[in-house]
Amino acid sequence: MQRRDFSGVMKTKNYRYVGEGQHVADKRTRVGFLLLENFSLPAFTQALDTLVTANLLQAQTFSITHFSLDGNEVISDLGLVISPDAELNHAGLNDLAMLVVCGGYRTPLHADHSFLQLLQDAARLGMPLGGLWNGAWFLGRAGLLDGYRCAIHPEHRAALAEVAKRAEVTSESYVIDRDRLTASSASGAPTLILEWIKQLHNRALVDGIEDILAFEASRYRRINPKSLLKISEPTRQVVQLMEANLEELLELEQLASYVGRSRRQIERLFREQLGTTPQRYYLELRITEARRLLQHTKLSVVDVGLACGFVTGSHFSRCYSAYYGYRPSKEQRLV
Repeated sequence: MQRRDFSGVMKTKNYRYVGEGQHVADKRTRVGFLLLENFSLPAFTQALDTLVTANLLQAQTFSITHFSLDGNEVISDLGLVISPDAELNHAGLNDLAMLVVCGGYRTPLHADHSFLQLLQDAARLGMPLGGLWNGAWFLGRAGLLDGYRCAIHPEHRAALAEVAKRAEVTSESYVIDRDRLTASSASGAPTLILEWIKQLHNRALVDGIEDILAFEASRYRRINPKSLLKISEPTRQVVQLMEANLEELLELEQLASYVGRSRRQIERLFREQLGTTPQRYYLELRITEARRLLQHTKLSVVDVGLACGFVTGSHFSRCYSAYYGYRPSKEQRLV
């Protein structure tokens, strides 16, 4: 059977499933996380998860090193003890593509001279520096935020403004200003890292990361809302109807009628705005959701096929194989 490729916006959501972009990186990008006492575990793990997810899509893209100031264990804000890989020293700065200082609500705002000197040396190497939660305070205390915009948790905004008088201090979710990357809370941490990855890699990888990380938050999120910003309202409404009716499929005439357009008008809008036909878009939407259900639920292949509008198992298997190159029964289960 000849393989089919995904079309339009659906292609970028499925590139990782059909083998495009799945290569081993020639050289890993090394990221260091400095864990301070009482650091925010949620902020750290969400930032880390973004990098690990990138590695799932493109093997060995990033390597991660966890540091503490003295090489000893660090207690997080949730009371979990983390054993670092190494003590942060000048040797540890070698080959780092970015160093992220991980603070937390109860992280003491204190830094000795040797710590500040390490941060300053990292800056002199031209290394991007990040700060999570109140991690930005330590960058400011080292004089590394002068002339920069930055983000810090509201509890420590005044403290940072005091030591970094030439910085524009905000409590936005995250701020990237040139080679300074700061997030004020756990919710901003993954977006901060994702935006940094965008500077290094192609859009398809970023879309893949977003898609995977958003799965649990919104199970039926199938396409990035940003990708629909430039489509017309009738097209948007048809897409939403398709998304809401995967099991019981709607005919094109029904879809067109619901949005007050003719079949021909809907076909033209899809061709011009999404680069495909409504029928093919609907099929690819169902195939994409089928793979998600196979990977992230314990539903049987038969039940997944029915949930995605395939009346017979043989039809489901043929369509699935045409796009992914293997039968749905061979799909990797992640649960």
